[in-house]
Amino acid sequence: MSEPKHDAEPGIPMAVCRELRTMAHDLSNSLETIVQAGYLLRQTTLDDNQRKWLSLIDKAAQDAALLNRQLREVLRNSSQQE
Repeated sequence: MSEPKHDAEPGIPMAVCRELRTMAHDLSNSLETIVQAGYLLRQTTLDDNQRKWLSLIDKAAQDAALLNRQLREVLRNSSQQE
């Protein structure tokens, strides 16, 4: 559930924003590795149990990527307010 926006809230300090952007970028790189490994695993023969685990990994990676995009949007909006 997302927090309501309050126009009176101050933006994130620029130094913190830069650090969070760097972390979000690094997270994107790690997630890309996980997504690509999942793609390669799907090209192999897997039993039902292995496919179940791969599906869990894929779902978690997609969820993390969505959270990362949301974080980047918050940081983008915060830096535009300053």
